[in-house]
Amino acid sequence: MPRTRVAKLTPIHVPKSCDLLAQELRKRILDGEFQDGDALPVERDLVQQTGLSRSSVREALRILETEGLVRTRPGRYGGTVVNLPSAELLAGQVDLFIRGRRIGLHEIIAAREALEPTLARFAALNRTDEDLAELLRISRALEDAADDLPRFLDENVNWHLAIAVASHNEILCAFMKSITHLIHDATEVHDVASEEVRAIVIKAHRSILLAIRQRDPDAAQRRMARHVVAYSRRVDALLQLEA
Repeated sequence: MPRTRVAKLTPIHVPKSCDLLAQELRKRILDGEFQDGDALPVERDLVQQTGLSRSSVREALRILETEGLVRTRPGRYGGTVVNLPSAELLAGQVDLFIRGRRIGLHEIIAAREALEPTLARFAALNRTDEDLAELLRISRALEDAADDLPRFLDENVNWHLAIAVASHNEILCAFMKSITHLIHDATEVHDVASEEVRAIVIKAHRSILLAIRQRDPDAAQRRMARHVVAYSRRVDALLQLEA
């Protein structure tokens, strides 16, 4: 009598109900069915509509809140509100990644070298009159703060972020925001902004800004690349002295 072959089965993983609800709500949010600021159905209605337990509904909403897709609004007319991802959320996640992975200053600066020349190029191509006015305002504030190191460093950060905003590329701008404050902190710690360096920075900024003003993307990209590479070399030299 022939033997019957029995196929070996693998474990079947059944998703939890809270994960299924979170997945459904996430899809509707990202597809635009729920807009930023829209209130989701209240917990009682979600229980009634889905047939899930109150605890499953609460856990699904907690998952979405952890992902930054919803927030809880307190008060009489509060509830769970759609909160589309922002550059600040990305910056927080990148900060955790960098700190958690113990990524060094060299890698952060290398990322800046790759990113900022492209942002300057896009700023020259895409900037508006309002963007240019903001860059000019920050440039004046930066020069006025040449003898005030903490204020100078703050305005320097503002200037580089304004370049990113003027690029009108949301993805690159979000990444720039996520690493800028880390570079700022390192600048304070390693004292790379001497009086001489501040003068060089102001001169470089004027040159880059002129290219952006004239809508010259090649010059803007080239001048920004030269600027950030010079900064990298300065940091390398100081770190070697400290080693």
